[in-house]
Amino acid sequence: MLPEPVELGGQSYGAKGPVAYRLEVSRTGSAHAFHLLLTAVLGGPCMRCLEPAEVRLEVDAREVHQPQLGDEELICPYVDGDELDLEAWAHDALLLDAPAQILCRVACAGLCPVCGESLNDADPEDHRHAGTEGPFAGLDDLLPT
Repeated sequence: MLPEPVELGGQSYGAKGPVAYRLEVSRTGSAHAFHLLLTAVLGGPCMRCLEPAEVRLEVDAREVHQPQLGDEELICPYVDGDELDLEAWAHDALLLDAPAQILCRVACAGLCPVCGESLNDADPEDHRHAGTEGPFAGLDDLLPT
């Protein structure tokens, strides 16, 4: 099973390599309980510098389906008749467990807001722009020369 790519911040992030999962289904009376354990590596562009980035996710998701009680909280949105849409559930579970930012490295410095160069490998002393414009341009005068 390979869930559809997820979209975060206008960028697409898809599973890299095999997705390991385990589905446990139990029935108690008229209810079904579903437990999904999922391990996947999501890959896509770094949200700061656009270089390739990956994040390993270990998802532990649970759903209950007991429509006879009429309570919306007890109706699993992934069950249609007698079928469980495992791919849709895995997609949503990955999306919910994804970090707020997927980065190429923890200390990613991002892109220069003036020229767009990656600041990860740039020397801060060599990467300066004269005459920066914008609301913070006056702060350049405060820098030591």
